[in-house]
Amino acid sequence: MKYVIIFCCMLAAVGAIAQNLIKNPSFENYLHCPVRLGNFNEDVLSWSTPSKGSTDYFNGCSTAMGTPKNFNGNQPADFGTGYAGFYMYAPEDYREYLQAELTQTLELGKKYRVSFYVSLAEQSDFAVKEFGVLFSKDRLQSARRKELSKAVLYKNKENKYRTLQISHTDFYSDTQGWVLVQMEFTGRGWESFMTVGNFENNARTRLFKTKRYAKKGAYYYIDMFKVESVEEMDREYHPLENDLEDEMEGIALDQIHIFKNVLFEFDGSQLLDNEKTEVRKIFQYLADDTSLKIQIHGHTDSIGSLAYNRHLSQERARSVADYLVHLGLSRERILWHGHGGTKPVADNTTETGRGQNRRVEFVISKQE
Repeated sequence: MKYVIIFCCMLAAVGAIAQNLIKNPSFENYLHCPVRLGNFNEDVLSWSTPSKGSTDYFNGCSTAMGTPKNFNGNQPADFGTGYAGFYMYAPEDYREYLQAELTQTLELGKKYRVSFYVSLAEQSDFAVKEFGVLFSKDRLQSARRKELSKAVLYKNKENKYRTLQISHTDFYSDTQGWVLVQMEFTGRGWESFMTVGNFENNARTRLFKTKRYAKKGAYYYIDMFKVESVEEMDREYHPLENDLEDEMEGIALDQIHIFKNVLFEFDGSQLLDNEKTEVRKIFQYLADDTSLKIQIHGHTDSIGSLAYNRHLSQERARSVADYLVHLGLSRERILWHGHGGTKPVADNTTETGRGQNRRVEFVISKQE
């Protein structure tokens, strides 16, 4: 079902569009529709596996390796029809990785942001606290099935490496939605390849046990990669014609405001590009005043089950929250909730009333 997010006004955003340096960022382009486990390297275009670990590819085109249901759980593909799956932790230091060649070498001294989304598979016994992102000058190629540690990598003295460890405030333990993983860094002028996974052995991996008798591993679905210039992103989001303070006049603190003129696709929860323009306005307002925080509340009409409506409202509210984080807002300044159809503001027996109930609200307040 479709419902409305309402913003108070529009913002004209101009400037360069940030270029994503990752080809096939959400694994939509493939050579073969997947039919077996461990075939990521052979199936997916513009990606590879740097070791003998058997990374998996899932796509809605397949019955054997499809979405949302597969051998390790049930996870909808929010960014198209495909995503990857791999072990971040497994017995005997077994590891799986993904590798991409950047469309251009990173520039020395230029600031970049790397981001992607992850979801812990329901059959996992553990959750991890950190994701590793390794940039290298040359392509990685290893016959190992275990971790690609610094000791292993630096045996090849002709290559160059740098590893970023991206930590969660808790653990990456969400098995229902997609969690944004991101970090900003400065280019060194030689980074041409990106590899993602866990580069630590089991003893050095920070874990959370999700099941009482956990013996297996931490398996994650992963999707929607971006490596972008922060400078270009800032130009893209910078308001040109409108005065922000004038536009935000009337947005009282500690009061509920309804967003307008942003529609999700039917039964979907992903923000469209034209909808993101409006979210950037709220981001800019919050970025200019670091004393503020935001709560986002999703609602649906009464059509559908209570459980489904609550889940859908949560996903749509979370998509707004995740995009604010993607723009650079600290996750600690954002709360989001999904209420399903439990808080109607109009009569659900009419189409007009149901349309008013399909909404997302926000509350801006001072941080305590």
